[in-house]
Amino acid sequence: MTLGHDLAREQWVPHGRGVHVRQAPPVCHEMPSRLSGSYEGLPEATTMTDDTPIAHGIDRETLEGFAEHAATDPDAVQLGLGASATYEGMAAHSLAKVDSYELGGETIARETREYTIPYGAWKEVLDAGGWIGATDRIEPVEAALSALAACLNVGISINAAANGVEIDSLRTHVRTDFDPAVLFSLADLHEAESVYENLTAEIEIDGPDVDAEQVDEWARRAPVYTLVSLAQDVEMDITTPAKVAGDD
Repeated sequence: MTLGHDLAREQWVPHGRGVHVRQAPPVCHEMPSRLSGSYEGLPEATTMTDDTPIAHGIDRETLEGFAEHAATDPDAVQLGLGASATYEGMAAHSLAKVDSYELGGETIARETREYTIPYGAWKEVLDAGGWIGATDRIEPVEAALSALAACLNVGISINAAANGVEIDSLRTHVRTDFDPAVLFSLADLHEAESVYENLTAEIEIDGPDVDAEQVDEWARRAPVYTLVSLAQDVEMDITTPAKVAGDD
């Protein structure tokens, strides 16, 4: 089963048209979502036994307890996320770092959770643009697209586990057409809306009880999907060297 999402034209975006489903889904019974409300009598944690219900690597009873806890105390599950990138001295090259995060207002940091990613661009483009000794590196736009693809899988798989829906295979392809004119100052900043066109996500999923409309909803719950499909306000804070008196 293949689902086609046109992220530039769907209903969460102004002037959207909805999501196109390429293949009609099989008829199946849809179980109620277990992530949208609280459930009395469920423990916050369970002990693994031979009878523990496992789905997609998750103990479903513990997941239900977590959902109940999140519904009754939402502040406890709020996340503070961040990343940094340090310029490496060659245009377009940065070393990004992801490490600590906040959970329920507390910072969680450990040495085993430190990730670095060298970012750059495409060798052929850099060669044509005059970069000396250009090499291939993952480009930040590609990283964003891969994050979107992975996060769509997150939204689908977590909700599939919560609803007891088996998935035999799941692969998501994301692509877009990118115009670098604004980046290279060949177009004015107010033309930024023209930078991306045809942002799409193709979801290929198979399983005995997979329902296309249900999968479509789960995919829309992915946090990165929300990040890229809805307008976000980014507050810029620019720090420059302090001006010393008499430098004029």
